[in-house]
Amino acid sequence: MKDYSQLINEAIRVRENSYSPYSGFKVGASVLCKNGKIYTGCNVENSAYSECLCAERVALSKAISEGECEFLAISVVGGKQKITDFVYPCGACRQFLSELCPPQLEVVLFNGKETKITTLDSLLPSSFNKFSIK
Repeated sequence: MKDYSQLINEAIRVRENSYSPYSGFKVGASVLCKNGKIYTGCNVENSAYSECLCAERVALSKAISEGECEFLAISVVGGKQKITDFVYPCGACRQFLSELCPPQLEVVLFNGKETKITTLDSLLPSSFNKFSIK
């Protein structure tokens, strides 16, 4: 198994910046680019719930805005008080990831004790993305 400890630690660190006054559920994400750079994001809630931003989309948007376009892995951590369960990207984030990342993107999950690694393709098989439109 690859060492994703720095990627996980960055997600844990940025989770503390979460703006989540409604759910109290703090999420942090960090994305590893092909060149080795890591970009982070946290969830940002809004009283108009549909306007909330997920940590994964924030991290990817930051990377894209800096000119990054090749991604190897993303780490996601979250929870109310402590990180105790694996937190998977929501459906909207899975679709967002499928637009910007390869199907073999490694999705690194951490529950406070253990690490679980899966792929984007296993989370969203047969996705509809930019290749579907051609």
